[in-house]
Amino acid sequence: MKSFLAILALVAVAAADVSQLRSADNAAVILKQDADVFPDQYQYVYETSNGINAQERGVLTNVGREDEGIAAEGAFSYPGDDGQIYSLTYTADQNGFQPQGAHLPVPPPIPEYIARAIAYNLANAKPDVQRP
Repeated sequence: MKSFLAILALVAVAAADVSQLRSADNAAVILKQDADVFPDQYQYVYETSNGINAQERGVLTNVGREDEGIAAEGAFSYPGDDGQIYSLTYTADQNGFQPQGAHLPVPPPIPEYIARAIAYNLANAKPDVQRP
């Protein structure tokens, strides 16, 4: 029985559709690549034959302090399955990852009456109530 299952598994692997593994992305080559890495800063850039481009640079901030970290900024672009080029720029620092791109969704604006209510509640909160 075990040998039958092993043969069945081999047949399933041989019959599997692997056409998606032969895409242009799998044959992509690096056209350009450069990187400089130092203890307190870095930068890199690369470009591939399938249209992917990326660059980033970062620097160590608040050296020796408890809040020491890396502040980075960069950009990348790639062709989507729909043929459109998607581009993104970003910063990443103590405020988190902040991407910007035309294809990214944005929240609707807060209605003015809601903003007034939030401001009023914050200004008139009782001292024993914890604020987020």
